[in-house]
Amino acid sequence: MKIQSVAIPNGLIANLYGQVKGRRHNAGMLKDSSLLNVLQREAHTPRGDPICLYGDPVHPLRPQLMSLFREADVPVLAMDMMAFNTAMSEVRVFVERLFDDIAEYFKFIDFKKNLKLGMSAVGKQYIVSALFRNILYGNSTSELFQLEPPTLLEYLA
Repeated sequence: MKIQSVAIPNGLIANLYGQVKGRRHNAGMLKDSSLLNVLQREAHTPRGDPICLYGDPVHPLRPQLMSLFREADVPVLAMDMMAFNTAMSEVRVFVERLFDDIAEYFKFIDFKKNLKLGMSAVGKQYIVSALFRNILYGNSTSELFQLEPPTLLEYLA
C-alpha cells in the first residue's frame, strides 16, 4: 500500500492521498490524486506567483512542482544546478523524517511488521496517525525553515 503525502515547511503533513496498491507508480498516483490541478488553481502567492512543491524525480516538472536537475534533461549540469540539487537533497532528508516519525511515534502503524491489507483499515489508521503526528509532536523540518507549527488550538480551529 502507498500513500502520497505533501509536507509543508512548518513540518505539517498537509495532504494525503491513497491507499493505492504498492506497485502503482508515483507519477500515476500524482495524476490520480488531482494534486497538480489543485496546486494550479490554488497555490499562488498574494502577487499571483505559483507556489512550488519539491517532488520525486519521477514527477513531471510544472510551475507548481519541481525536482532535481537531471543530466538527462539538460546538456550540462551547471554549478548552480548542482548546488540546488545538493541543497534540496538535504531538505528532502528532513521531510522524509516526518514520514518516519509516524512509524516511530505510532509503532502499530508499521505496515511490514504489524498490519495486513484486508485484515485492518491500514489506510485509515495511517491517516489518523499522520493527523496525530501533526498535532502532538514538534519536528526538525519546522526548525530547519524556522517556522513554528500551529498550536493544538490553532490546528483544530
